[in-house]
Amino acid sequence: MNNWMELKPGYILIIFVLIIATGCGAARKIIKEPLKEEGIDYLFEKLKENELKFDQFNAKFNLEYVHNKKKTEFKGQVRIKKDSMIWVSFSPALGIEAARMLITYDSVKFINRMNKTYFEGDYNYLNDFLDTNIDFDVLQALILGNDLSHYEDGKFRASIENKLYKLATASRSKLKRYIRSHEIDPIVFIQSIWLLPETFKISQLSLKEIKKENKKLQANYSKFMELDKQLFPRVVDFDLQAESKIEVHLVFSKITINEELNYPFNVPVKFNLITKFE
Repeated sequence: MNNWMELKPGYILIIFVLIIATGCGAARKIIKEPLKEEGIDYLFEKLKENELKFDQFNAKFNLEYVHNKKKTEFKGQVRIKKDSMIWVSFSPALGIEAARMLITYDSVKFINRMNKTYFEGDYNYLNDFLDTNIDFDVLQALILGNDLSHYEDGKFRASIENKLYKLATASRSKLKRYIRSHEIDPIVFIQSIWLLPETFKISQLSLKEIKKENKKLQANYSKFMELDKQLFPRVVDFDLQAESKIEVHLVFSKITINEELNYPFNVPVKFNLITKFE
């Protein structure tokens, strides 16, 4: 395992932005017949019908992270209370926690046990560091492998590409009523979604911001399993193209849904507050 200390808090946040949840895998049965052309409304209905439905979510993960040709591997656990909070624990070795994170709609909190520091702030700090613009709904969707919630659906085009259904739009922004009710800044994405025709689960997705097209996130989901009569991708590969390239390979295990969970986040007294990511 490479040196965990080389991963500064900001880069740990980048890794988390790329996390997606899964289970234990099964092979895909490819449809051999030519795909039938389907309309946008039908494809979105099937996409939403087959998304993960849950109240609380819990999973462990193994992660391999490559940045500037340096590879780091570690384990962790993610818990989600739907539309409320995301809790993540990172453990580089021997099950000893190195860092913990708690994200809500309006806050980002982070504890680094390796250097005895903690951070408490809002999304402005996160987005300034990453030079991007994300929100809770984007993070939750990426973790669960679902479509973005509370974003417009009406501007998509439907097509068939490489034996997958493709939905693509050059403009997808937050719903106005949701912006007003939560007092958040609108985010506009260029987005493409590829759906498996057998299950209508997301197989691939691409996200770019309108104002930052040089930055692109590509995700590939594979090895789906059945859990509580729902399908999950066990393996996810992320490719983030920005000033430098970041690759993430994730394998998740021990997934449970709808069990009562705790989301502890207590800062030790002697830890020092930091005001920015370095």
